[in-house]
Amino acid sequence: MPGTPPEVEVRLSAELGALVWREGEATAFEARLSEAVQEAIPDAVVRAFVEGTVPTDDRTLRPLASLAIAAPVPPATLPPGAAPLVRRIGAPHVPEAGLEGRHLALWPSHGWYYENSLDRWEWQRARVFTTVEDLLPFAFIQRHLAPMLERAGANVLIPRERDPQPNQAIVDNDGRADGRYAERGRWRRAGDGFAHRPPYRGTTNPFTLGTARSVQASGEANAEAVWVPEIPETGDYAVYVSYKQEDGNVEDARYAVRHAGGTTRFAVNQTMGGGTWVYLGTFTFARGADAGAASVVLTNASATPGRTVSADAVRFGGGMGEVERGGSTSGRPRWVEGARYYEQFAGFPDSTVYAVSGENDYKDDYQSRGEWVNHLRGAPYGPTGDRDARGLGIPVDLSLAFHTDAGRTTDGSVIGTLLIYNTKGMDTTTVFPDGRSRRANRRLAELSREDIVDDLRANWKTDWTFRDYWNRPYSEATRPNVPALLLELLSHHNPTDMRYALDPRFRHDASRAIYKSIGRFLAEQNGTRFVPQPLAPTHLVATFSGGNVVVSWMPQVDPLEPLARPTQYVLYRREDRRDGDASGWDGGTLVNGTDVTIAPPARGRVLSVRVAAVNSGGESEPSEALAVGIGRDDAAPILVVNGFDRTAAPAFVSEGDWIGFDRDLDEGVADGFDVNTVGDQYEFDTTVPWVDDDQPGHGGSDADLETLVLAGNTRDFVAVHGRALLASGRSFVSASDEAVMDGLVPLAAFPVVDLVMGEEKTTPHPDSGRAPDFAVWPAALRDALTTYARGGGRIFASGAYLGSDAAEDADAQVFLSEILGVRWRTGYAAVTGAVESVSPALLPLGSELAYNVDNRRDVYRVEAPDGLVPAGPRGTVALRYSENSISAGVVAPGAVTLGFPFEAIPDADARQRLMAAILRALESGAGRPGADR
Repeated sequence: MPGTPPEVEVRLSAELGALVWREGEATAFEARLSEAVQEAIPDAVVRAFVEGTVPTDDRTLRPLASLAIAAPVPPATLPPGAAPLVRRIGAPHVPEAGLEGRHLALWPSHGWYYENSLDRWEWQRARVFTTVEDLLPFAFIQRHLAPMLERAGANVLIPRERDPQPNQAIVDNDGRADGRYAERGRWRRAGDGFAHRPPYRGTTNPFTLGTARSVQASGEANAEAVWVPEIPETGDYAVYVSYKQEDGNVEDARYAVRHAGGTTRFAVNQTMGGGTWVYLGTFTFARGADAGAASVVLTNASATPGRTVSADAVRFGGGMGEVERGGSTSGRPRWVEGARYYEQFAGFPDSTVYAVSGENDYKDDYQSRGEWVNHLRGAPYGPTGDRDARGLGIPVDLSLAFHTDAGRTTDGSVIGTLLIYNTKGMDTTTVFPDGRSRRANRRLAELSREDIVDDLRANWKTDWTFRDYWNRPYSEATRPNVPALLLELLSHHNPTDMRYALDPRFRHDASRAIYKSIGRFLAEQNGTRFVPQPLAPTHLVATFSGGNVVVSWMPQVDPLEPLARPTQYVLYRREDRRDGDASGWDGGTLVNGTDVTIAPPARGRVLSVRVAAVNSGGESEPSEALAVGIGRDDAAPILVVNGFDRTAAPAFVSEGDWIGFDRDLDEGVADGFDVNTVGDQYEFDTTVPWVDDDQPGHGGSDADLETLVLAGNTRDFVAVHGRALLASGRSFVSASDEAVMDGLVPLAAFPVVDLVMGEEKTTPHPDSGRAPDFAVWPAALRDALTTYARGGGRIFASGAYLGSDAAEDADAQVFLSEILGVRWRTGYAAVTGAVESVSPALLPLGSELAYNVDNRRDVYRVEAPDGLVPAGPRGTVALRYSENSISAGVVAPGAVTLGFPFEAIPDADARQRLMAAILRALESGAGRPGADR
């Protein structure tokens, strides 16, 4: 018809339609599109359509403007004035622009499970490249991601056991006859509760086997319940409480956890989260059953008197698996088991949560995790099989499933990151139960891609691969009735990916990126501000001044996050007990500025300190731990310098078709402790194919280390040296090596410097274009020590790679020769760790000592110490390795050097004898001709 404007239909791709279009964005895009078309076709009427997105059977066209429905999906914000599930009372800092009040569900993939068809327990994935997918994501979540989220203020909920402590102590009101549980006040029976009656067969719910207790709340505490565990072994234990959930319960049930570091108090909202294990925190406890040192106390004091306080069981530690399948329990620590078994142990319903499929445990495990989220939250977000189930009433804000999927390349590249979400729920609708759009899942994926991939490209590999977004009905992306994401961070079957995944520093950075993406998503959805928490302080120094202790530090800049600047700090203290029992860290003290003066320790006791940075977004990881101590005499204190900063993956070898990780060459260094190693890689031939998980081909690894928690770099070795110094009557102070290198510590003021070098050594970066890290003898440290020694200072140095790390550095070799009086002879694979004195006049040991060569939880393993010999006629071999007579320790004028780490000697008495001998040798000017060269 004349004068009718032409109509132009523009069909856009499904990929464009997958984007989350927020208010006004689709309209603005369509206007710009019209302008572009009208340049060619004046007066054209443009209609834009988007092709339907995955799932692939949804290929219909829809108007572009119709996609502008993804208005923000507000998190499950608590009602005004309502309390979160758990909050700490008296915390030194509360993040206002972090995740305070948020409830986050996340989990590591898979786990040890019962395979019905084979009638055996096994992993759900293959053992490859020294680990298994059932454990590798746990190493990210347990060590890094969950603590980051919690330090930002969030309550983190995990459907697998989070505590790798294999010991367990459960104290329950139903076991009052044993005297471990006691009450004061008018408590009464309050229905079903937990009873510890393992093994749990079939679908037995432990939280229906016993009883719970309750008491009326009061403005002042006039009733209490006390749980006193018998701790089987000194160590760190997660503490969980349980109670009967009722609408009339208090929102501030007051719990006090008494542990080796003092007392930490919590308020628990008992209107939610009942009939399961509620995590309070992880604390150090000494072995035994002293009510003053280890207990949990609940009182009836509350801001809402007249309501109800409930009490049931308290659990300390992760424990062993107690769910029976196929006639037996797993025989393994609970933390390695799949979610299906923890969910049963934690009191969740069977048919709607952990036994959804009714077919086998493998399906039940991966299907249960999303339904566990739904039961946590409850109606109308309940499990697929019972949407109206009341559940636990916890307002879960989002869920994250953490995986590392399969895939291999032959060109040395990484498989990289895949993000899986779904815009349809189990009921096939595109909305959550309250009618809000599930396209929020796509937005969560987009923000995760921005943080994860961009951070990994900035910090680790400039071309880190982003594989894709998948909008697909995977169970963990589809079942949750809250915003959900399934993350495949990288491939555990590809050796290049694993060079990164096995590096603890990479795990930290990747976890920080994930944490930031969660924070940004929730802030965007709720219209609030998110500030990333700072990084840990550096350059610590702890010295005496005017009879007090002065601790100083420097902030660490995050080049990726300008907002992650600290505004204050939290100082944590730990003082040894007179009785020798374990001590633990206190609850922290808020500090303004970058130094603080505190009271000194009692004479003969070690005071340890560490510092965390805080801002409005939360709290950083704690710094390395330094320490001070006051000895029996009045001599000037000895300076202990912590130079052991290294964390690293096992040694990587690549020679043609021979590729993998050789733990015999170097097993690497865990950050704190290692929970992901299953054993040594035995199959390095890249041509050997995968057949099944029992025959995984290239990368195949042993199973002798799985379930063990292996000690690594705790950054807490100054105290070990300090206790030995105090046993010799000597005072000591300490500093980080960065502080020494930057001239913040006047070395000349100290008669002796004790260098803690541990397993520090030059470590290549997985990206060959980046400089290596962790050299033992950087130029700045050599220069500071050279000036000190030439001014008359005396040095005690110990470490596994003091000589071998200088083999390619001529300047470092000169330093070793001229200042320490040693040169490297050889390294070797340690077998016994035994060391003997060959010069009793110089270093008498009293008896043979040994450094650790075993896989232990409390002391890291030394796999390849150095053989060091005198560099000139004035030095003397004082110690030898018993198994091969290689020189293990050299005394030279002004220096004593050990080829193994002093702190790796497990026996405290042996450490004290050796330290006393070292001090006598240094302060007598020992070292004579006749060296073994």
